[in-house]
Amino acid sequence: MFGLSTTNHWAITFGVLGNVISFMVYLAPAPTFWRVYRKKSTEGFQSIPYIVALFSAMLWIYYALIKTESEFLLTINGLGCIIETIYIIIYLIYAPKEAKVSTVKLLLLLNVGIFGLIVLVSLVFAKGADRVTSLGWMCVGFSVLVFVAPLSIIRLVIKTKSVEFMPFSLSLFLTLSAVTWFLYGFLSHDKYIAIPNVLGFAFGLIQMVLYTVYMDAKKTKPVVEEHDVPEHIINMVKIGVEVYPIDANKEEGGDYNKECELTNNGTNKENTTGPHEEAEV
Repeated sequence: MFGLSTTNHWAITFGVLGNVISFMVYLAPAPTFWRVYRKKSTEGFQSIPYIVALFSAMLWIYYALIKTESEFLLTINGLGCIIETIYIIIYLIYAPKEAKVSTVKLLLLLNVGIFGLIVLVSLVFAKGADRVTSLGWMCVGFSVLVFVAPLSIIRLVIKTKSVEFMPFSLSLFLTLSAVTWFLYGFLSHDKYIAIPNVLGFAFGLIQMVLYTVYMDAKKTKPVVEEHDVPEHIINMVKIGVEVYPIDANKEEGGDYNKECELTNNGTNKENTTGPHEEAEV
């Protein structure tokens, strides 16, 4: 059924585990989109991670179809396409007009234009094993680019000495996902799956180490310049993405306005009661 010999049961095992863990990673942004649905607002965060994740899933599906006997890749990336499409639809419903336009443009460019070009070039200029090889290296290159994305999170954690923007649970699942897919690729003799997940494991391990180093620092607010901290931190990997909308300025502004209101009210009361008291005396 899976094109694997009976001596390769471990590859099947890690393929199943990879599907389960990656599915959980795909569902990681669900609370974010539930909040978008309740608030009827995207709160200013971007759609880029979800469009990139959809493109990645489409690319791996195409690779699996060309290579054949890659059912595990087909199942998880098929589910990924469905989930990411739902996220993007929700985003398009509640995003501002400008964000909707930019999202549609990026979708047409990446998921229609570039993906269509890849399919066309691979079908016309590559044959047989060469087609699988060229597609495999394309998948490796794109996965490496996506795995490099957490570098911005790592830099932010080191600079602020805070893990506020890097949840441990997500880093753990992404690391486990990289390990299981590496083992699946290694045992099924697919270097195009194994190679990028070595990098994914390395970055995931670094994130978890940083978490253990700076996890106590999250109780204290780091002092950094305002322009150094992005409003929305994006964490992307090959199998899934997550976005954490942060309205720190709005929250701080709200508290500050409340304090000002109370102070002004108190001052007004003093100003209004003072003259009456003097008049009575």
